[in-house]
Amino acid sequence: MGWNTWNAYSWNVTELDVRNAADALVETGFRDAGYEYLVVDDCWMAEELADDGSFRNHPEDFPAGIADLADYVHDRGLKFGIYSSAGTETCAGHEASLGNEQRHAEQFAEWGVDYLKYDNCGDHRDRDAIDRYAAMGEALERVDRDVVYSICEWGNNEPWRWGRNVDGHLWRTTGDILAKWKRSEDDEFGLGVVDIIDEMDERDIAGYHGPNGWNDPDMLQVGNGPDSAQSQSEGFTVDQPFREAEQRTHFSFWCLFAAPLMAGNDLRELDETTREILLNEDAIAIDQDPLGIQGTRDETDGDREVWSKRLDGGECAVILLNRGDEPVDIETSVETVDLHLSDDVGSYAVTDVWNGEEWTTDGSLEATVDSHGVAFFRVGAA
Repeated sequence: MGWNTWNAYSWNVTELDVRNAADALVETGFRDAGYEYLVVDDCWMAEELADDGSFRNHPEDFPAGIADLADYVHDRGLKFGIYSSAGTETCAGHEASLGNEQRHAEQFAEWGVDYLKYDNCGDHRDRDAIDRYAAMGEALERVDRDVVYSICEWGNNEPWRWGRNVDGHLWRTTGDILAKWKRSEDDEFGLGVVDIIDEMDERDIAGYHGPNGWNDPDMLQVGNGPDSAQSQSEGFTVDQPFREAEQRTHFSFWCLFAAPLMAGNDLRELDETTREILLNEDAIAIDQDPLGIQGTRDETDGDREVWSKRLDGGECAVILLNRGDEPVDIETSVETVDLHLSDDVGSYAVTDVWNGEEWTTDGSLEATVDSHGVAFFRVGAA
């Protein structure tokens, strides 16, 4: 869990922005809720490498240097993350790490980096993805520091099949997420929330997911919309706002997927709805369940869907999803979802993740669900 600079600041991130974000993660309670990694995305570096191939910090935007910035982040009880790419250039056009993996891994360790997001932009020099990502994975293993290795390969070459083998801890399964419900025909890049939900199921990747090796459906867009920095990028089509119900659906599914939770909202403008969604303790507990199981789809009836995942202790988490444009009633039962309790359970305890209500049932699970919304339950023995 953590927070990444890209969606809030995009290409314009500065050292001051990162320091302010570190302070805000503490002051808002995000750190204490589990958002411990502060990751600086693209554009922290000078456009060109030093003569010996080393990274140089951007002289105007990061004047104090990365080691000093990492110290500031660590002093606030957070962990520090950084960005590069497995190509000749980053996505913003700065020189990256291909061919300089060991030198850069050593720099990261010296600076106190705890997390590396490793993108897929730039010239690949005819090297395949496994070779390029293995080179950095091996370099990180050789340094005297534990660094979480995030493989941002966009799912192009099925990294869930080989990510663990190149020392990765998480790997992107899809293209970039947009702050919207569904991708428009006019969008030149990226996917909406429901597009990614579908890809996570259709690619049949849940079996590759678990502790120390996570399928990553990309960063959270909760709290963002057409005015966010990333959404101003060329190719983003503003066709409708990213509604509250859609943002709750987004967070609910990322928690059901046991996905890495990397927030990207502008902490300077944190509204109560965004705070309520991102700091929901019951949802986070489902995401962080020790079994680390990725939820899957159990049932489909037109726009009505049922999803679930098993939790530690035999309980399960359940989502009732309404894809349609009007509220609908959705019904299912404990026999349909991924619940693992003894056969002699007479009744079941249900907790609504979003409103905190609790009740018992003989097995039926039902709710009236808003358009593009979910009902999100935790189910166990009464």
